[in-house]
Amino acid sequence: MRAEETTGVVLWQRAEGALVFGAALALFVRSDTGLVWWSALVLFFAPDLSFAAYGLGRKVGAVVYNSVHLYGLGLVLMAVGLALGLPLLSAMGALWLAHAGFDRMLGYGLKSTEGFGFTHLGPIGRQKR
Repeated sequence: MRAEETTGVVLWQRAEGALVFGAALALFVRSDTGLVWWSALVLFFAPDLSFAAYGLGRKVGAVVYNSVHLYGLGLVLMAVGLALGLPLLSAMGALWLAHAGFDRMLGYGLKSTEGFGFTHLGPIGRQKR
């Protein structure tokens, strides 16, 4: 794939992340769980704690980080919450999904086993230079 094609694909994936982020936030707001803003913020950023798995090595870190940052995980949490009548679980799923979209929108993609700075959207951090 040529460089300009790769750039276009990455931009589409970042745009998709922005749409997922916005839609998931709207779902969270509509969930009306009564969560205070700071607890919602903590839940929104909670998936980033998965980076700690990199302490167990690059491969384990990438698997754990990617598992937590899949769109599907947030969707499953939302669906289970809706199916079981658990609005808090549904809201947590929406925040989880919003987080994954937010990361992709900013260019932080799923990680490669090469290391934390290598993602499916291209290198980040020091690797980008």
